[in-house]
Amino acid sequence: MQEKKSIHGSWASRWIFILAATGSAVGLGNIWKFPYITGENGGGAFVLVYLVCIALVGIPIMMAEVFVGRRARQSPVNALTDLAEESGHSKKWGLVGFMGMLAGVLIFSFYSVVAGWVLQYIVSTASGALNNISSDDAGALFSGLLADPTTLLMWHTIFTIMVVVVVAAGVNAGLERATRIMMPALFVLLLVLFGYAMSTDGFEAGWHFMFDFDVSKLSWDAVLVALGHSFFTLSLGMGTIMAYGSYMPKRASIGSTVLAIGFLDTIVALIAGLAIFPIIFSNGMDPAAGPGLMFISLPVAFGQMAGGQFFGFLFFVLIGVAAWTSAISLLEPTVAYLVEKFEMGRTKATIALGVVVWALGIMCLGSFNFMSDVTFFGKNTFDFLDYLTANIMLPLGGILVSVFAGWVVKQKFAAEELSLKSDALLKLWLFVVKFVAPIAVAIVFVLNL
Repeated sequence: MQEKKSIHGSWASRWIFILAATGSAVGLGNIWKFPYITGENGGGAFVLVYLVCIALVGIPIMMAEVFVGRRARQSPVNALTDLAEESGHSKKWGLVGFMGMLAGVLIFSFYSVVAGWVLQYIVSTASGALNNISSDDAGALFSGLLADPTTLLMWHTIFTIMVVVVVAAGVNAGLERATRIMMPALFVLLLVLFGYAMSTDGFEAGWHFMFDFDVSKLSWDAVLVALGHSFFTLSLGMGTIMAYGSYMPKRASIGSTVLAIGFLDTIVALIAGLAIFPIIFSNGMDPAAGPGLMFISLPVAFGQMAGGQFFGFLFFVLIGVAAWTSAISLLEPTVAYLVEKFEMGRTKATIALGVVVWALGIMCLGSFNFMSDVTFFGKNTFDFLDYLTANIMLPLGGILVSVFAGWVVKQKFAAEELSLKSDALLKLWLFVVKFVAPIAVAIVFVLNL
């Protein structure tokens, strides 16, 4: 078969793809959510279950998404449509790609609002506004931010423009150039904060909290949380990895590349925990404080520590960079589709999509103030879109991608793209992607409804 080429370009190397996909995966979920769900579910035993879930669910589904993308060299909708047709099945499989794209757009609309909070906190820490702040004052500051639609709109708009500028520039001049700068910066910032955490009184307590193995604290609910997070943390089920895979060099090994992404994603999550928990323990705070950990507990901790203003500033810059790299990937599949389907220029397609997600974001930020009385099934717009995407669209997308890769696509296509070293490895991957991964994700899907 003559190799297809993407009209959008391709990554310069395998390592650029690894960094770009890791950038997509490493977002608020790793640096914000992973530490607090580890805190809520008992530490080390939870981490081990999470790693097993990454291996059994995350890696196989990610391999499926990459191989489908690279085989077709198109946006998720067209990739699934073409491969289904080549394999003698219905073109309607393209709807799975469409659902993934829609999920990415909806996620961006509220993700951008949270990223806006981060931008505000970068400014607040840099200006010294959080120095010596009390817990009550930190809570009031965050509540005041949520109640201020003008400030939220300003930051939401700035963040949307930041993402649109990168995506509009294209795969090489935009996504790749941003990846080359932002991912090394993210790793450096994380290591600096980790070094700072090592110097605190709470480092030993943080280490034990993360890695002490206490099976008694491991509930069935904790296993479900680990399974769910192992799937969501790798940006699966929304077409992002499929789109990024379509730009992947042909000579690169999908298996080893995806393992590298899973490894880096997990290492970042673990180091983030080791950077955050010692600071929390040093200040006698609750490690299971939930979402308030980042915007209330940590500002208080940084505000009271030696060098806290500088390191607090670095922390929120780190979160901002992680949010930026993730948000870029949320828009890319839909931009690629608009360019392919309507033959639009990339800049025009990105701006058009940017306006749509910006408008949706206004509804999300309004959930905390002027639109707080607007509800869907008892939830405000922000919480409803979060629930719809995380609990319904992404797991459903993951299940369908697994079924597609395992049951619909011709096995020889998978064999050619994955180029695994033995038939036994291919059979193992097929078994996991046909049975283990979809069943595991389906369990999370049903129990989270």
